[in-house]
Amino acid sequence: MKTRLLMLLGVCLLLMQTRHACAQQKYTVSGYVKDQQNGESLIGISVSKAGTSLGTVTNEYGFFSLTLPAGDHEIQFSYIGYAPIKMSVSLKSNKNLDVKMEKSSSQLSTVTVTGNKQEKAVNTLTTSLNRLDIAQMKKMPTFMGEVDVLRSIQTLPGVATVGEGANGFNVRGGAADENLILLDEAPVYNSTHMMGFFSVFNPDAVKSINLLKGGFPAEYGGRTSSVLDIRMKDGNNQKYNVNGGISNVFSRLSVEGPIKKDESSFILAARRSYIDVLMKPFLKGDMKDTKLNFYDVTGKVNFKLNKNNTLFASGYLGRDVFGFGTQINMNWGNKTATVRWNHVFTNRTFLNLTTFYSNYDYSLKFNNESEKGAGEATQSYSWKSNIINYGVKPAFTFYVNAHNSIHFGLQGIYYTFKPGTGTGVEDDETSVKELTQQHGLEAAAYLDHEWKPSSRFGIQYGIRFSGYQYLGKGTAYYYNDTTPGIRRTLIGTKEYGANELIKAYNYLEPRMTARYAVSDNHALKASYARTTQYMHQLSNTASPTPLDIWTPSTNNIQPQVADQYTVGYVYDAPSGVYEISAEAFYKKMEHQLDYIDNANLELNQQIEADLLQSHSRSYGLELMAKKELGRTTGWVSYTLSRSERQTNGISQNEWFLNRYDRTHNLNLVVTHELSKRTSLSANWVYASGTPATFADSRLEFQDWDIPYNSTDKRNNYRLPSFHRLDMSLTLKGKQLRRWKGEWVFSLYNVYGRRNAYTIYFRQNEDDPSKKEAVRLSIIGSIIPGITYNFIF
Repeated sequence: MKTRLLMLLGVCLLLMQTRHACAQQKYTVSGYVKDQQNGESLIGISVSKAGTSLGTVTNEYGFFSLTLPAGDHEIQFSYIGYAPIKMSVSLKSNKNLDVKMEKSSSQLSTVTVTGNKQEKAVNTLTTSLNRLDIAQMKKMPTFMGEVDVLRSIQTLPGVATVGEGANGFNVRGGAADENLILLDEAPVYNSTHMMGFFSVFNPDAVKSINLLKGGFPAEYGGRTSSVLDIRMKDGNNQKYNVNGGISNVFSRLSVEGPIKKDESSFILAARRSYIDVLMKPFLKGDMKDTKLNFYDVTGKVNFKLNKNNTLFASGYLGRDVFGFGTQINMNWGNKTATVRWNHVFTNRTFLNLTTFYSNYDYSLKFNNESEKGAGEATQSYSWKSNIINYGVKPAFTFYVNAHNSIHFGLQGIYYTFKPGTGTGVEDDETSVKELTQQHGLEAAAYLDHEWKPSSRFGIQYGIRFSGYQYLGKGTAYYYNDTTPGIRRTLIGTKEYGANELIKAYNYLEPRMTARYAVSDNHALKASYARTTQYMHQLSNTASPTPLDIWTPSTNNIQPQVADQYTVGYVYDAPSGVYEISAEAFYKKMEHQLDYIDNANLELNQQIEADLLQSHSRSYGLELMAKKELGRTTGWVSYTLSRSERQTNGISQNEWFLNRYDRTHNLNLVVTHELSKRTSLSANWVYASGTPATFADSRLEFQDWDIPYNSTDKRNNYRLPSFHRLDMSLTLKGKQLRRWKGEWVFSLYNVYGRRNAYTIYFRQNEDDPSKKEAVRLSIIGSIIPGITYNFIF
């Protein structure tokens, strides 16, 4: 009923606005806005009629459309870091206007620069949106001297990890797999290199980074916690550039330039680590063949076919290799490919058609050949798995008038899950165990309406209809409903042919966000969003590893569904120096996966018998204050939150703390410009320890101490609090005509804090009758880094 009323309200409002628009003659000015120096399309440019609230912003491809009454107008283009442009336009008919903006050298001297008020959060409609750019990230302290996308977003409110070395990030109490990570609209399933210490995104190839934590527009779906939307550079269509860096971890190099000036361009960026090369002289015996490296290659080309058609093609290839001698070897990696077509039907109708491919694979191998003695058998075991996606997304935008725009489209993704193939070899005998492949089709249609009747009030509301079909070829398993918390018993199976429907799910997902400006500097915001997730990541470890299993929703596993409510307040100081924001959220989640005690996840064909589905909730308050002008800039963010779960059959059916709960999370980021060529930055983070399950009692039996949990409660303790200080110093070299260089010196974990990744128990060596707790730390010392960056 609520959804129907929302749709009816939207139709009525749209009809009223359309009728008003037809009352007088109007024309549309539209076009693209690009950077004058390199031809990159500029996202989020403010385009407005000077002195009025009539305006719009450029979309993800730099396109804008603004409808105004016939007559003479002064159109203003403004953007952070660029000199504003004012142009006089006489509208006697529809007009095409392509604009090139020039960077402002005076603004670029600060970390975060000022811009027109339309760019400030107090004037934007979206809630729970954080934007970062490479200029900001390069000023922040780095790990071993390297700029990193994921480490940067972890300084924002509501974003955390379960510890150093954790794969992925957690948003508002959600798991890492609940984040939709898009690279040029292709999904990425593992966003980190080297067990979580670096992200897979090469900063030299990244143009924009948007993190949405709530108030999701209807075009986004498939995950329940957040959307990390990363757009790659198009490539310089004016001149050739080479950009790179050399550090004590890895080297990187990117090349970009025009294929045909003003009409087509390319960018190619690559990185490769060499920790294993540096370690090789110090490794001997069985460890001499140790492998520890990663690489990635990112590329993109674009062609302007004519004024109404532009074609883009981009791709990513990355891999991690990790192994101890010949005994243990692991490797994992992502492949993505995207082809996009931008078409302008009319000066008010824009189409982006995206097709993409994504493949994430991971494997491990154990081999005891190097340790075997005379007469012993040679044994080895290997395991591999992957998930493959093919998708298509036509997305339309119709700019009704200066106050109204409509977004609508279709989306379809076909999934192939290969849960695992295990191969064991003992002497000359080989045994293979392969889990059945799984297939699924996810489809969605969406429509939303953005209405800004005045400079004070704006609202965006919409509906998303999503569906999922679990398909053959394969075997469907059916289990009895036993006591919760106990492994279920198989009662039957059924075989299905290729693409035959096994189970279908359909959901309506209403979305709405609104803004009301109390004054020019104060605004209130609110949003509601329902989201659905049809795939799940299985892991019973404290931190997701590259070898976790992805599984679709099946006849036994229901999709995850989340309802999130957000209210917020934004203050923008009249001087533009400070910005303060506060948001409170409440998120209710259903059908999240949990596990019976001692669940078996390794090559288990009937893994669904070990799974439970639970209820979750998270709520909290996020505060952020930014200083954007002056020699000292930065921000402080604080999150007070709680994330809980309730699973029948676990923890006495009571609510217990989620593994991702962080009660307090504080980040302080400061940059001070010592001179025009020297800057110093620091980042201090504090967070409550993550929950963990420990024994609280012991049983003595024949001189043995057997620890056990007498209350049967999960996550009954917390690890010690986490805190760390990072610092970096940037020294810019002489800026020559073509060559620009800088040195970055960094210290990670400045005071050598040994933060606990986990705690385990063992017998005391001096007194075996006693147990002792041992803190395991991934990093327990100061880690220096040095990088030389250059561009020519």
